[in-house]
Amino acid sequence: MLKLPRFARTFGVIALFVFTAIAGTVGGVLFAFVGDLPQISALDDYSPGTITRVLGRDGKVIGELATERRQIVSYDDIPAVLRNAIISAEDDEFMTHGGIRAERMAWAFIQDKVFRLRRPGRSTITQQLARQIFPDTIGFDRTPERKIKEALVALQIEKRYTKREIFTMYCNKVAWGYGTYGVESASLLYFGKPAKELTLNEAATIAGMLPAPQRLNPYSNMKGALSRRNYTLDRMAEEGYITTAEASSTKAQPIVTRGQPTRPASIAPYFVELIRDRLEDTYGAKALYESGLVVHTGLDAALQQAADIALDRGLRRIDKLRGFRKPARNLLAEHRSLETFRLPRWTRDPVEGDVTSAIVIAVEPADIRVRVGRFSGVIGRPGYEWTRKKPQDLVKQGDVVDVRLTKIDAQAGTCIAALDQTPLLEGAFLAIDNRSGQVLAMSGGQNFERSQFNRATQAMRQVGSLFKPFVYTAAIDRGYTALSMLDDTPASYEVGPNQPLYEPKNYDRKYEGAVTLRRALEDSRNVPTVRLMAALGPKEVIHYARQLGVTAPLPEYLSIAIGSAEDSLMEMTSAYSAFPNQGVRMSPLSILDVVDRDGNMLEQHRTEPHEAIRADTAYIMTNLLEGVVQRGTAATASSLGWPLGGKTGTTDDYTDAWFVGFDPDITVGVWVGFDQKRPIGSNQTGAVAALPIWTEIMKSWVERRRAAGGDPPEFERPGNVVVVSTVNGPEVFIAGTEPGAKGN
Repeated sequence: MLKLPRFARTFGVIALFVFTAIAGTVGGVLFAFVGDLPQISALDDYSPGTITRVLGRDGKVIGELATERRQIVSYDDIPAVLRNAIISAEDDEFMTHGGIRAERMAWAFIQDKVFRLRRPGRSTITQQLARQIFPDTIGFDRTPERKIKEALVALQIEKRYTKREIFTMYCNKVAWGYGTYGVESASLLYFGKPAKELTLNEAATIAGMLPAPQRLNPYSNMKGALSRRNYTLDRMAEEGYITTAEASSTKAQPIVTRGQPTRPASIAPYFVELIRDRLEDTYGAKALYESGLVVHTGLDAALQQAADIALDRGLRRIDKLRGFRKPARNLLAEHRSLETFRLPRWTRDPVEGDVTSAIVIAVEPADIRVRVGRFSGVIGRPGYEWTRKKPQDLVKQGDVVDVRLTKIDAQAGTCIAALDQTPLLEGAFLAIDNRSGQVLAMSGGQNFERSQFNRATQAMRQVGSLFKPFVYTAAIDRGYTALSMLDDTPASYEVGPNQPLYEPKNYDRKYEGAVTLRRALEDSRNVPTVRLMAALGPKEVIHYARQLGVTAPLPEYLSIAIGSAEDSLMEMTSAYSAFPNQGVRMSPLSILDVVDRDGNMLEQHRTEPHEAIRADTAYIMTNLLEGVVQRGTAATASSLGWPLGGKTGTTDDYTDAWFVGFDPDITVGVWVGFDQKRPIGSNQTGAVAALPIWTEIMKSWVERRRAAGGDPPEFERPGNVVVVSTVNGPEVFIAGTEPGAKGN
C-alpha cells in the first residue's frame, strides 16, 4: 500500500474539514431559509394587476383606473427584437441557466464586500422576477440573506415553469417608470405604439432602462437613456442578434419619444370618478385597481368634449365681468429665468383656441409680450381691452398669466394671444338620453384638478323657476289648458301665527292682470304660478315632483312653486327628460355592464322606466316648454332652428342660474354659481348665465345630427292630443279640454 506523505495527509484532512464545514453551513443556511420561502405553486394562478378601463359608447377608452398602469401581453405579443434586447442587456444566458449564475453572484459578492463596489445587474431575469413577485418575503435590501432567498426562489421557479412562461411573467411585471409596468404599457408610454411595432432603436431603449427606469428613461435623462440604449445594442451585436453595422447605424439615430410622460387624461374625469366610486363600493379597491375590469358606459365623447369647451368658455365670459385679477405668481420674484423656465401646462405645442399659461416677457405701452413654451407671443389691445386697463396696470415682467391663443404660426414660432384668467365661478352640466336614461356627458365643475366635488350629482342648490313646470304639470293633469286664465295681480298669503305675510313678486316687479297659463310659464311669471300652486294645493304639486323623480326635501310651502327648495342637477335633468319621453322617466344610467379581464360578465344593467305622468300631459308640457324657447325667457336658443324645449331658473340675489332643456332625444341641464352662495353678478339670470352654455352644447349636438342627414326629430304626439286653431294661433289640447268640446 502506497503511503502518502504527512503534508498530503494533513492537507486532505483540512480540505475534508473545510468541505464538511462549507456543506454544513450551506445546509444550515438552506434549512434556515427554506421555511420562509413562498409557495411557488401560487404562481399558477398569478395575474399581475392590470388597468381597469372605462369605455364610452363608441368603445374607446374615456378613463383608466389603476395603481400600476399595466397591460398584460402573451409571449407571442413580445416581438423578437425586444426579447433579444432584454436578454442581451439583462441576462445573456437566460435560455440555458437553471435560474441563477453562481459565478456572477460570487463576483458581485466580492465586489460588494471586498472592493466596496455596488454594481447592480448581477441577478438573472428569474431572480429579478422572484423578488418582484414576492417582495414581502424576499425584500429589496442588498443583504446576503435576500440574495440567498432570491436564488432559492429562482431555482424553484425554473423547476416549475418554462423559459417562455418565466420571460412573459417578467415582461408583464417589471416597472418602466412613471407608474407604468410591463412592456406593453412601457411601449405606449414612451413611443405611443404597442410593443409589437417597436423598432430596434425603440426596443433597445426600453430594454436599457431596466436597471433604473426612473433614472434612465428618455423623459428624465436623455443622456443616460442614450448611453444604456447603446450598451444594449452593443450587447445584442455581441450575442449575434444583430450585426455590428446594425448596432452602429442605430446608435447614430436619436431617441424619438411620443411627447411627454403624461398619463392619458380622462375626457370625462367627473364621470369616471363617479364610476370609480361605484365600482370600489361593489368590488373593493384591490379588484378595482388590479383586476383589469372593463366598464362599458353610454358616454358620448364628442358631446362631452363640446360641453366641456362650452362650460369653460361660459364661465370665463361671466368671470371677466367681475374684472381682471392680478397674477398671483411672478418668476422674477422667485429668481427664475424667463427664457428657460418651463411651466407644467407646456406639455405639448398648443393649438389655436387653447387656453394655457404664459410668462410675461415685457410690458410695452400698447402690448404685452409673452412666451408660451417655444412660442413668442403678443397680446395686443383686442386681447386685453375687456379689462378696461392699460398693460402696465395689468401685469409686470415675470408674471404668469392665462392666455387664449387666437393665432399661431408654428413655423415661425410666434402667436397672438388674448389675456384670460381662471374663473372663480363654478358650473356643471349633465346630458341624458331620454329613452334609455344613459348619461351621455357630465362635468361637475370647471376644473377637476382644482376640485373633485361633483356639482352635477352632489351639490344641492336652490332651483328657482326650474320648479315651475311641476306646478303646471299638476295643473294640466287637473284639467287646465294652455289657454286657462291665471291671475297676475299682487297676492299675499298667511304663513303662520306672528309671521309676516308671504307676498311673491314677479322678476320685473310688474303685473299683467289676467294671463294665459302658457304666457305665465313662457315668461316665468311668479305670482300667477304661486296662485296656481295655492289653487292646486302644495301637497298635490309635490306629489307630481315626486313622480318625476325629485327626492329632495320639499316642504309644503307656497314658495317652493318658484324655487325655494333645493335639488341636484342630476335629479332636475332626469325629471325634465320625462316630458319629451311621453311621461316615462328613465333612471339615470352610468354603467351599462362590467366585464372581467377574461371576458366574463360581472354585472349588466338595463334602463329602469318609471311611469311618471300621463303621455298626453307630458306632450302638453313639452309643447308649453317649447314655447319658452320660441317666445319666452329662452328665446335666444330658438336660433338653433331645432325642436327644443326647456326652462330657465334663477334664484334670489342671482346666486344660482339654471337651464334644463331637451330635444326629442336628449335632455341637458346646466347650472352656474359659486360654491359658497353669493351673487354671480348683476342680472345674471338663468337666461344670461346658463342658457348660453346650454345653447353652445346643443349646437354641437344639432350640428352632428344634421351632418348625419335626415329630417329633424319630432316630439311624438299621443293620439288623444288635438291641435285647435285659436285667436292666439294653433294650440294643443288633451281631447275633451279644447274650446268647444262638450263641457267646455
